[in-house]
Amino acid sequence: MELDRGSAFRVSAWLACVIICSNVPSPVGARLYNNRYAGDQIFRITPTNDEQVQVLQKILGHMKVDFWQPNSVTLICQNATVDVHVKRNDTWDLRARLKQQHLDYRVFISNLQKEIEKQTGHGSSRKRRSESQYDYEVYHSLEEIQGWMSEMNRTNSHLVDMFSIGKSYEGRPLYVLQIGKRSRHQKKAVWIDCGVHAREWIGPAFCQWFVKEAINSYQHDSVMRRLLNQLNFYIMPVFNVDGYNFSWTTDRFWRKTRSKNHRYHCRGVDANRNWKVKWCEEGASSHPCDDTYCGPYPESEPEVKAVAKFLRKHKKRVKSYISIHAYAQMLLYPYSYKYAAIPNFNCVESAAQNAVTALYSAYGVKYRYGPASTTLYVSSGSSIDWAYRNGIPYAFAFELRDTGYFGFLLPESLINPTCTETLRAVKAIASGLLKKCETDRDRFPYI
Repeated sequence: MELDRGSAFRVSAWLACVIICSNVPSPVGARLYNNRYAGDQIFRITPTNDEQVQVLQKILGHMKVDFWQPNSVTLICQNATVDVHVKRNDTWDLRARLKQQHLDYRVFISNLQKEIEKQTGHGSSRKRRSESQYDYEVYHSLEEIQGWMSEMNRTNSHLVDMFSIGKSYEGRPLYVLQIGKRSRHQKKAVWIDCGVHAREWIGPAFCQWFVKEAINSYQHDSVMRRLLNQLNFYIMPVFNVDGYNFSWTTDRFWRKTRSKNHRYHCRGVDANRNWKVKWCEEGASSHPCDDTYCGPYPESEPEVKAVAKFLRKHKKRVKSYISIHAYAQMLLYPYSYKYAAIPNFNCVESAAQNAVTALYSAYGVKYRYGPASTTLYVSSGSSIDWAYRNGIPYAFAFELRDTGYFGFLLPESLINPTCTETLRAVKAIASGLLKKCETDRDRFPYI
């Protein structure tokens, strides 16, 4: 799917105008998010037995809290940490209840507003828009990312093609970059999406980093050159464009899409519970106000539908599906919806092991890896299960840094190391596609 030169120029000109003319508010301004998070706190609670799990579920189930980890009250289990965002007016009440029930906890962010301002370098003299050099070590708004995509397309036509696969609920284009050396024959392909969940800002930062490194290192890095010569990479820096934009302008911790529900005032669907595979079963919610709401039906979200349509169309060529999330420091693969080994388990397990070893080699950061259901939790309607069921043999979800100290507010100073190590892991997975893994070939004919 390629744009002709005239279309590419029009897209480029339109996006350049968006960047220059846009007045959409961004976090870098006076009183971030109208100071709405002042005094809010992040609690980390660790129930140590089944009784404490039930007590904690009851306490949090009756309070309006924002689950960071896990993402639903039903997923709380013993000896696993629970990270929750608590509004300032409820912090005293929660402390009292936890102490009364002898539940261990600590407050690891005592003023969320200050932490948000620290993450985005609020008040610093750095100018995001006026610099001629695009800064990959800061977080960027949707408008900035789309402008950057246009620029990469314009200046690297030998390796890059930009196209839209559809429109979001609010009418925004869903842009994808195809990265790879032009070839007359059909090449294997890797799909990478970022920003499925709006508040996970390190995701889009990584997708941009990957594109930058692929292009800049093509001439001097023999591994990258081989990858781009023999594979195509489809990169979607922001999957959930409406939600990501909303996380910049209004609610930093928005997770879902922004579709409207006609029966409830609550908006949005979890874009990682909306896929047509064991839809709305365990690990997903049927209530529109929940963060794990599966939607009214599979592929109800135009963003999910557009990606699914594209992957179905190209499924003979796409050999790996990679989705970038945060946070937990994990590399996950199917199944998410059940406790069972996938047919080509040995090949996928080996690829995952190679990836986390490569990641560790950068800074010594350790990732857990394994099936999503046993390594993280059971969830239905996920993109990796859907990709796998639709014939993509290597389907992975990364949960990037950290393990909870910063959570969704990973500082900009950690973008470089996080992306550097993740790039090594992705290159390891992609390099594996160029070799044959015979172990499970008969059990998974798509390899």
